[in-house]
Formats: sequence, C-alpha cells, structure tokens
Amino acid sequence: MDRWADVEYAHPLDGGRGGAVVRSVEDTARTLGRDQASWQRVFGPLTDQFGRITEDFLRPMTRVPSHPLPLARFGALSVLPASVLARAWGTADARALFAGVAAHAMRDLATPFSSAIGLALATAAHRYGWPVAEGGSASISAAMVRALEDLGGKVTTGTRVDSLDDLDGPDVVMLDVAPAAAARIVGDRLPGRVRRAFTRYRHGPGVFKIDYAIEGHVPWTHLLSRRAGTVHLGGDFAEVAWAEHEVARGRMPDRPFVLVGQQYLADPTRSSGPWNPLYAYAHVPAGYTGDATSAIENQIERFAPGFRERIVARHVRTPHDFAQENANYVGGDVVTGLNSGRQLVFRPRIALDPYSVGLPGVYLCSAATPPGAGAHGMCGYNAAVSAIRHLDRGGT
Repeated sequence: MDRWADVEYAHPLDGGRGGAVVRSVEDTARTLGRDQASWQRVFGPLTDQFGRITEDFLRPMTRVPSHPLPLARFGALSVLPASVLARAWGTADARALFAGVAAHAMRDLATPFSSAIGLALATAAHRYGWPVAEGGSASISAAMVRALEDLGGKVTTGTRVDSLDDLDGPDVVMLDVAPAAAARIVGDRLPGRVRRAFTRYRHGPGVFKIDYAIEGHVPWTHLLSRRAGTVHLGGDFAEVAWAEHEVARGRMPDRPFVLVGQQYLADPTRSSGPWNPLYAYAHVPAGYTGDATSAIENQIERFAPGFRERIVARHVRTPHDFAQENANYVGGDVVTGLNSGRQLVFRPRIALDPYSVGLPGVYLCSAATPPGAGAHGMCGYNAAVSAIRHLDRGGT
C-alpha cells in the first residue's frame, strides 16, 4: 500500500527559512511570495500534461512521440542547464527547491540537460506525490515475487552468473546489470559495435550513505521540513551547484549535497516506540575513499541543531561498500550511469532498440537503459516488451 507524507519534499535554508513542495501546484506557489506566478507558470502546464509527457519520456527517445506538443514543452525546458532555468525564480526559497531536485541528476548543474531530472521529479511530486511502500521497499519485491509465483515462476537468488553458458538455454535472458558486466557475461558472442559501446559507457559520481536510528524526530528549524518525506540539504542554489560541480570534478566538497529520507513520517509502521529510522546520503566523487560521516552530519546539524544528540545508532555504507554489495554500482554509482546529455537521451548506446544487446533473446534491462534510474520500473517493462516481440516472432 502506498503512503504519503504531508509534504513531498523540503529544502531548508539557514536561519529557519526554506521551501516545501506539496501535491498542489497552487498551494506550493502560494508559499513562494513573488515567485508564486513563475512557479505556477513552469509547473502548472507540466503537471496538467504529465500523464501524456511520461508516455513519451519513459520510453526510448528514438520512438516517435505520441504527444509531441506536451513533450516539446517539457523538452524545451529540460535542455537548459539547471543554473539557467533557476533564473525563472527570484527568491532563494524557490531556487533552492529546484536545486534540490535538480541535484538528483548527480551532475554539474551548469551543463545542458541538467534541468531534465529536476523538472521530472518536481512535476511528479505535484502530479502524483512521492509515495513510499508501507513496510519498506522490500514489500515491493515481495509482492512481485508472489505475483511471479502465482504465474508459475520461480525466483532463485545467491547464484553468481559469469557467462551465458552458466544458464540452461533459456528462451530469453534479461540482464539487470551495468553495460560492462553485460559485455563480460555475453562474452565473445556480443557484436563488436555493442561491446565497444558497453565498455565505453560512462559511470557517474558515488554516494556515501548513513542509516540511522534516532530518538524522536529531526529538530529542523524550518518547520515544514519536519513534515517532509524527503529533505534536501545544501544551502541556496549557488552552494548546491558548487558542491555538485566539485563532485563532478572528482573533488569532495566540505559541504556536500545531502538527501535525508524521513519516510517513517508517511509510514509509521517503520518506527518502534520513540525510535525512528532515518537515512542520509551525500554525493561524493566516484570511488571516494574518505569518510563523509562528519560532512553529512554537519549539514544536518546546520539545519537541525541538536540532531547528533538524538542518534541512537548508525550504519555507514561507503562507495566501496556499495560496489562490493552490488557490482552494478561501479565506484558507488547507484544510478548506473552518468546522466550526461548524451546518456540521458541515448543509453547505453544509440540504437532503435537500446534493450537488445545484438544477440537474439538477450536483453539489457538495468537503469543503464531508457529512461534511466528512478522509482518507475520502466527499464524492465520496456525491455520486457522487446523480449515479448522476440518471442512473438518465434524466438528468432
């Protein structure tokens, strides 16, 4: 079952100020003072048309769009650097709200197309909200397994597959792996042009994550952040942009962009008595080997004085830990690929069917395929459609 927090996401600023996004575009805009009209001008039309827009941008960009006019509006804004689009707003609160969602792209906010992910996420928050699964994300996997088993399927885990030869001649192989791993698994059967594209595929920055158990709630000085499922930290737009610029250049900033997840506010079943689960992660350079614990907690403490006193326990995961736990997270890249302009549009390679690896019956379905990382499952869905077409043709 889906659950929503009162506030979809918030972005506190120094001195107790900040911005917050709720489901309604109008209600959000009313909190932004002189930016009320400009917020509505950007996100009102996108929110109204978002269902049509997602029909097109959640599939490969090589397809003929079903709704060209709404997609064109979204595309015209998406191509802009986030630092340019942010000029649509004059207040620090509105600009910070956009900085937080734009930073999800994990790239320099002064580069073309760096607005795309922020626009999509902010519009999704207004159109549908940012729901969480009751009981945690594992409940989604459990439901999918039950559905598969009801259809006669079987799930096997804990078995390493290094080559297609390790499989028992299946009709279809779906590779939920990074492109370089797909190249290793398919081996010499992979066409040369595809191998070159897969081995040249670029990965992005990493993350450094801390899971917390805290007593009570985070004492944010910005009151609406206390009701938000997600809180973005990093100061004003210029400060967030600088932090992302430094990470993109392989340098660790003193004040990194930090995302804090307070999903227990939407789903109280995750809590136990006075103790609540919380997570925070910082964007760090790829393969970062330092300890970002203090940098993360300093950012939280900056906007929520007294936070450290509420920590009961913490569990740290470095970029190396992520890569060890999941080989697809190269260098701690949890979104499976750099969100450059080229790889946002053509990933993992330029092809009419980017899910096919060029070998009949073998498909790539990871976040390295369109439309990229996100809580949508569309990479797998689109790859499955390609696989079904293959089966409908008799598997040839």
